[in-house]
Order: sequence, then C-alpha cells, then structure tokens
Amino acid sequence: LDVRMISGRKQEREEAAKILAAPTIAPADKEQVVGDLRAALYASKVCSYAQGLSLIRAASDEFQWDVNLSECARLWTGGCIIRAELLDRIMKAFVENPTLPNLMVDNFFAAQLNERVTAWRRVVALCVTSGIACPSLCGSLNYFDTYRRARLPANLTQAQRDFFGGHTYERTDMDGRFHTAWTTAHKDIGDTNQRVEGEHLQT
Repeated sequence: LDVRMISGRKQEREEAAKILAAPTIAPADKEQVVGDLRAALYASKVCSYAQGLSLIRAASDEFQWDVNLSECARLWTGGCIIRAELLDRIMKAFVENPTLPNLMVDNFFAAQLNERVTAWRRVVALCVTSGIACPSLCGSLNYFDTYRRARLPANLTQAQRDFFGGHTYERTDMDGRFHTAWTTAHKDIGDTNQRVEGEHLQT
C-alpha cells in the first residue's frame, strides 16, 4: 500500500529526485541478475503464501473456524487473483501434513528456499546498493530471516523502550527484568515505573 501511495505522487517524486542523492550504479552481469531474479521471485512468492496461510491458520485457531489449508489452496486455484501453479504443490504440502506450522518448513519448500536464498540476497543487496526500491522482495526476505532465527533482537527493542519509557527489559545472560538509568537525566527523574519482584536497577 505504501508503494501504491508513493507511486501516485509522481510530481513529488520528480521534485525529490532533484534534491535527494542517488547512488552510483555499478555494472552487473546481466545473465546472472536475470537468473537471480527468477530465484528471488520464486522464493518471495513462497514466503508470501507462507505468511498468508500462517495468518489464516492463526485466525482459524483463535476463532475456531477449522480452516482446512489444503482446501484453501485448492479453492484459490479455481479463479482467485492469487491462483498459480505453485498452489498445487502447496495443497500437497498441507495434505501430507495438516498440522504444518509454516509452509517454509515443508521439506519440499525448505529445499527450494535454501537453494535460492543466496541469489535472493544478491538481488536485494543489488537493489539496495543501486537505490532501487524492492519492497516485496525485501519484505519477504525479512520474513524468511525472522522466521528462521532461533534468537531475535527483541531484547534490544526492550532496551530501547526502557530508555524512552522505563518499561524494563530482559537479558540473554541472566534471569529477571532490568531497568537502567541510561543517562544523568534518567537518574535525576528516577524510576517512575513500579517494578515487580525479580527486577533489578542497573546504573
């Protein structure tokens, strides 16, 4: 939606192009780029379906809809705007494993993604260094990288929230919740949030 909105602001973009610097685009191997784009597009499509089906499953579990994801994929092949040959293999994945937590961990699709991920990264990196927006390819890769990691930077986000709002944070090296007086101003204000047992004041 952001891309569609910005795309409609052509006059603004034309003026911005005169003001905001663009990077120098380095030469690239056209044949490799085309091959990488094919791989990146396939991987991104798989991630898009994976994320969408994961959301449908979550809603189904929450509201007890009892959605059959293999049947959902089959229905999409019948004329939906997102129909694709890929849906036949998606349907098979959920027939073989109805409790599959995410399409990306199906044996077939995991192998397909692992085979293409290096090319996918090259495409996104090339777009970024060339100043070419690629929200779908980049967003799908972020979803892939977020899902595949056992540890995420959530503790850093908590620390940032503690800095501006005193919300406390957890650490990866010890149990408990912590609050830090990050600056002199924080020390002067004091801890305005009531902490519960197990929290520690770090200065």
